[in-house]
Formats: sequence, C-alpha cells, structure tokens
Amino acid sequence: MRIAIGLILIGLAYLLFWPVAVEPVVWDAPKAPGFTGEFAENNALDRLELISLPDGEEGPEDIADLPDGTVFTTTQSGALYRIDQDAPQKVDDLGGRPLGLKAAPDGALYISDSYRGLMRWTGPGSLETLVSEIDGAPVIYANNLDVGRDGTVYFSNSSDRFDPETMGGTKPTSVLTIWEQSPTGYVARYSPDGAVEKIAEGFVYTNGVALSPDEDFLLIAETGRARVHRLWLTGPKAGTQEVFLDNLPGYPDNIKAQGDGTYWLAFASPRVPTEALMPYPFLRKVIWRLGPMVRPAPIHRGMVIRFDGDGTILQNLQDPAGRLGITTAGRIVGDDFYVMTLDSPWFGRMPAEKLP
Repeated sequence: MRIAIGLILIGLAYLLFWPVAVEPVVWDAPKAPGFTGEFAENNALDRLELISLPDGEEGPEDIADLPDGTVFTTTQSGALYRIDQDAPQKVDDLGGRPLGLKAAPDGALYISDSYRGLMRWTGPGSLETLVSEIDGAPVIYANNLDVGRDGTVYFSNSSDRFDPETMGGTKPTSVLTIWEQSPTGYVARYSPDGAVEKIAEGFVYTNGVALSPDEDFLLIAETGRARVHRLWLTGPKAGTQEVFLDNLPGYPDNIKAQGDGTYWLAFASPRVPTEALMPYPFLRKVIWRLGPMVRPAPIHRGMVIRFDGDGTILQNLQDPAGRLGITTAGRIVGDDFYVMTLDSPWFGRMPAEKLP
C-alpha cells in the first residue's frame, strides 16, 4: 500500500511540478465561427490532382515562380524541386528546412529557412545566407517572405523562444509555440544595401506575409491568434498596424499575393477544441507534461481562401476529408492552381479554369 501511495505521489509531483519548456500565457480565445456563411463547407479541393514528390521526399511547404515561368518548391530534407513539368525534377540540395519561397524581379529565389534565416539562390550551388541574426540575436525560426520591386525583402520569424532545428522540426515547434501563446514572433525588413531591422513585433507565431500591389501595406498572418494584420508601409498611416481579418475558422499559414490585388490564404488546421483551455496556464502545463498523445495537434482538413484588399472573401475552397494533409499555401501560377502541404509527400494541382 505504501508503495502504491508513493507512486501516486511521485506521479502527482511530476504532473504538477516537473520542468517543461512551455510557459503558457493567458488568451481568452473568441468562439470560432466554424464552417458556415462565407466559410461554408464544400469539397472544391477534391478536384486537385495529387502530384507526388520522388525519392520519398515530403513537405512541399511553399511555391515560387521565376519570371521565365519556372515553378519551384522545397522539401523537409532541404531539396529544391522544379514542379512545372509532368514530374517534379530535383534541382539542388539546399539543406536546412526551407519554408517560404519568393522569386525576385532579378530572377533570384529568396528563401526563409527555419533553421538558418534568410537565404538567396540563383542556381545550383549558389545558396548564400543574407540574414542569420538581427541586433546580435539569431533568427531561429524564419518562416515566410515577400519581395518588393526594389529587392527589399520582408520576412517573418515565428518565434524568438523555440528553435525548430533543436526541437524536432517545424511542426512540433509550431504546436509548442501556439500552446504557449507567448508573443515573440516578428516581421523584419532586409534592404538591398544589406540593412536589416524589425518592423513589427508581438505576434503569436508569425507566418505568411504578402505585399499589396502598390507596396503600401504588408499583410501578416498570426497563426496562433487565427487572424491577419495589415501593416502600413507608406502614406499617412505608415508604421501603424491594424487587424485585417479576425477570428478566422482556422489557423492561417502562408499568404500569397496573386498580383491582381487579391490574396490566397491557406489554413494549416481548423481551430482546435483545446482553445477552451487557453485561459488556464497551469492546466496547459500539466497537459504538456502528459506527453504527445494528449497534446494538441493540427487537424487534417484542408482549406484555402481568396480575398481582396478590403478583406472581402472571394473564394472558399475546402478539403473536409483531409486528403491533402496540412495545407500551407495556394496560388494560381500560369494556367494552374497549386495547393502546397506541410509534411505530405505531395502537393495539389489543377487547371485554374476549373476553379469554382
């Protein structure tokens, strides 16, 4: 009996006091709107053809197209693939874990590498690091980016606390960051002269960024709070920030500007029921101690929306069955519409003319 009581006490002590990395912050989450109204459930993404990556590769997170029409993605292993052909073709080994991709007007490919920072690529073997630290502090979770016409790069850093390279990859680190709710994400600007500075801070898992056609504002996805911000870059509101889309039905990932004043936003997961525990930091710490089997996790339910510069939802495309996996980006490139994924061995593609 004494042994049993002792084991129970040890178990309770572990659940209540064992040190863990997470230090939860209170968040009173608004009730999720669900898949109704302008976000009504549909099966539009069933029309996508799943294009498998060769060589056992997984995780085509983002997409970029060069001025000559060449389309690229990257993988969890750090490989760079050309995907505008019948079958994806490997182009280079970049290493790290590339996430965001964007082609610049000069033909270079800019890369947000979650392990190494902001990178630039112009051909096989040419990879260079542009930004690995800001003000003496390492960039530990570069995520997404956009590039202005003059070569200025805007990129997000999802967390200043948790490093995905040492914590099991981007997926578990994103869960940890969102479960904690600490606002340590930021957006930085890299100028063509090499200067770099933070321009917006205080986000819970900063993710997608996208410039407006006139480059007068930048849209910023805050995954951990299920919303999108607008940061004004020029004009009378320059330097000010406002919530642009709030209380979304899922956790926003990459934002891709279509180039016509509209934007594509992918959702990595619907909102999870464990948001009800966000006001209770101590309880969230206990749950984290219980291990991966009971910790929150993304739900496979694909969704991509298109909206305009006023925030009006123009298209709502869904995959309720989760066939794609975790959706991370969508965009029309040339004659095709692409949907990218976080850790699946494929991405989705269909003729743009077949979009509803």
